[in-house]
Amino acid sequence: MATLAEKILAPHCGKKQVKPGEFINAKVDLVLANDITAPLAIKEFQRLGVGKVFDPAKVVMVPDHFCPNKDIQSAEQAKFMREFAKEQKVIYFEVGRMGIEHVLLPEQGLVLPCQVIVGADSHTCTYGALGAFATGMGSTDIAVAMTTGEIWMKVPPTIKFIYHGKLPKWVSGKDLILYTIGNIGVDGALYSVMEFSGEAIDELSMDGRFTMANMAIEAGAKAGIFNVDEKTKKYVEEHGNRLYSTYQSDKDAEYANIIEYDMSKIEPQVAFPHIPSNTKPISQVGEVKLDQVVIGSCTNGRLDDLRIAAKLFQGKQVHSELRCIIIPGSQKVYLEALREGLIEIFIEAGAVVSTPTCGPCLGGYMGVLAAGERCLSTTNRNFVGRMGSPQSEVYLANPAVAAASAILGKIANPEEIPG
Repeated sequence: MATLAEKILAPHCGKKQVKPGEFINAKVDLVLANDITAPLAIKEFQRLGVGKVFDPAKVVMVPDHFCPNKDIQSAEQAKFMREFAKEQKVIYFEVGRMGIEHVLLPEQGLVLPCQVIVGADSHTCTYGALGAFATGMGSTDIAVAMTTGEIWMKVPPTIKFIYHGKLPKWVSGKDLILYTIGNIGVDGALYSVMEFSGEAIDELSMDGRFTMANMAIEAGAKAGIFNVDEKTKKYVEEHGNRLYSTYQSDKDAEYANIIEYDMSKIEPQVAFPHIPSNTKPISQVGEVKLDQVVIGSCTNGRLDDLRIAAKLFQGKQVHSELRCIIIPGSQKVYLEALREGLIEIFIEAGAVVSTPTCGPCLGGYMGVLAAGERCLSTTNRNFVGRMGSPQSEVYLANPAVAAASAILGKIANPEEIPG
């Protein structure tokens, strides 16, 4: 009578079973840090005086937030991480071979079903799309994980979400998760596992599942997770094909709650400022003029996302009073989009295409907002000042809504775009 998350955690702490509320020491399969969080973790690691990480093949460092370096300070951060990675011989992805960490690791075959993965980034929960227990932790916890190969944590309860029905046109994983967060609130799954299931989930592509798992943290969740199915197995085979274990939630598993939705009539969702739960269906948005649109990030920077955007941009132009920034999630995504002609479509439409970076999502660079500006973004957060000035506004939506909005200069329904 165990959930998927409980079945994953139990063998990682040497037990036959674990229960919600129990404190455990769990062995980790992968430890992740980036150019913002790694320097803090490295300093703590060095303070411990152990000398070597527990397993260089299980520690990954990715320069993706301020890389390529935007200023001297970010260059120093990246250099510090780079030198540590070289010294410790851990897995490291340099600029030109990297990508946004949560897009990069799955496509590189570093993430497998039923692993335990921790990262010094809150959106580490993305890997739950592959049936892994993946969660974000602070840099001090990551220093300990790099040292010992273990984490100390409380076993979270699991909330089961069942999505019934066939998704309408232009509705994606982004809309399912925004709808869910709008329904339960940003603390509706606090320190819980969100387990996603149902016919609508079965139909979702892996890219759509990554999007949903990515935003579990926006509902306060410890992790978001999908049971492993044939789509998962196919993805793993295509991206590394290493041996892995699989578990499924028991039919009689005990859940903290079971929440069911009918998705057959859902519309594309838009999260209004300044919180991801402030959602509205596209038909109720009204007239919201925009200054900027961003398509990309660890939430929606994958190939499926770019294909959807390109379908709408084909033969169209970005509105003359708006700037559109498109950021592929990795070098591989960028190259595949280039080969498919998507990049050409974006550039001919008047959008700018960037090398992979988290930059604008956190207000770092490549799209910082001035006071009074409004941006619609496919990213995951729209807090006050998230993308720049505290006097700016950020709206969240899927890539189809983003592309339609870039064309019309205001938040728009993809159905408004002819062709």
